[in-house]
Amino acid sequence: MTPLFPLIKELLAVTAPVSREVVVRGWVRTRRAMKNLVFVEMNDGSTLSGIQCIFDLASPGADGGVTAEIGRLNTGASAEITGKLVPSPAAGQKVEVAASGLRVLGEAPAEDGPASRAYPLQKKRHSLEFLREMPQLRGRTTTIAAVMRVRNRLACGIHRFFQERGYLYLHTPIITGSDAEGAGAMFEVRAGGGRAEAGAEANPGGFFGKRSFLSVSGQLEAEAYALALSRVYTFGPAFRAENSNTARHLAEFWMIEPETAFFHLDDNMALAEDFLRFLCALVLEDCAEDLAFFEARVEKGLTAAIRQVAETAFTRMSYTDAVTELEKHRGAFEFKPYWGCDLQSEHEKFLTEDAAGGPVIVTDYPREIKAFYMKQNDDGKTVRAMDVLVPRLGEIIGGSEREENLAALETRMRELGLDTGHYDWYLDLRRYGSVPHAGFGLGFERLIQYVTGMANIRDVIPYPRAAGQLY
Repeated sequence: MTPLFPLIKELLAVTAPVSREVVVRGWVRTRRAMKNLVFVEMNDGSTLSGIQCIFDLASPGADGGVTAEIGRLNTGASAEITGKLVPSPAAGQKVEVAASGLRVLGEAPAEDGPASRAYPLQKKRHSLEFLREMPQLRGRTTTIAAVMRVRNRLACGIHRFFQERGYLYLHTPIITGSDAEGAGAMFEVRAGGGRAEAGAEANPGGFFGKRSFLSVSGQLEAEAYALALSRVYTFGPAFRAENSNTARHLAEFWMIEPETAFFHLDDNMALAEDFLRFLCALVLEDCAEDLAFFEARVEKGLTAAIRQVAETAFTRMSYTDAVTELEKHRGAFEFKPYWGCDLQSEHEKFLTEDAAGGPVIVTDYPREIKAFYMKQNDDGKTVRAMDVLVPRLGEIIGGSEREENLAALETRMRELGLDTGHYDWYLDLRRYGSVPHAGFGLGFERLIQYVTGMANIRDVIPYPRAAGQLY
């Protein structure tokens, strides 16, 4: 039989079923029996809700083989159920399947046996800490499945946003010889897997002839192509070797980094605001069912907070003005604010939730706390940097206008002790046809955390890589 509706999401969207034949494929969430009726809830991950399939074992046309198969339908088992899609008399669901055929595709034992271990995700609420120990299975849980659907929708939305605005998608290197941050914690790449590298004595610089690392950012490489193609964006993995076992850190994560030629700081801020508002509006429209779940089970008020970002114009203030405001309330903070400090999460949340009552873009930070490539202001103290802050989280986007003047960039690099020889290719961009340009970075997992309310960043990526955690 050719399935009319291959996804449960499509089955549940039918509003006027006329006993149409369907095939349901998925995994068993629950099974319960009442006399001759057996209720099986199936889910295939395409939607939050499962679909109820009802077997009437006393019906005249009941298949005797089905009775035997039903006994194998434990939680977690995979199956193919055939039947008719009919209106459901039960509250909370429009349709159900009057099941007539069953084929168990893969069993999931409820108890340890001689041939297999018990399925670990039985019908009960499991902690997220427990689920992190089995990323290969946690996608079958309601919470993680909902996170992954939102993640997918946001990824599609990111490409849509930039493609509609004339940006070219750029794949930047994962292996690099340059540190985009100037002082980042990087993973060094070495060939040989622990064995002596062939020709190591003749090539002391390693496989590439020089030290190489996993990239912390594609920004520098993206700048080169922005100064050839005008508008580019990257969306790929980045790596930081910070030995931090916290809810905010990953060793491998994904970054979105647009770079735009002929842009100044104001242009960059406008793009970042449009981008974030677009993504929040997209989630509200396309992920309503999953957002309702997060609202009920993860964080109250989540939807309203996302809507505020989507619909509110962002407040803009300089770093100096922000610190002045914070200093009025010094007693409220664990880390006392002062001009020149790096703003902490508690400061950022205060600025958004108390001072501005909404999203804030802070600009013109002290140059001592920002990266070497940021354009210096005429005051000699600050750079044309920006951070986008949102309520509940704090910083979600960081960016700047880039220094396009060769002499100024070389001077700044020397001040920071950077070897300009390692960045000679980057300096070429200032030697030949340099133009004003700007860009920003958004950590994809931080965005997903924000719109789902998930507290731990390791729960918003399929396979978390962090200090002491690798599968």
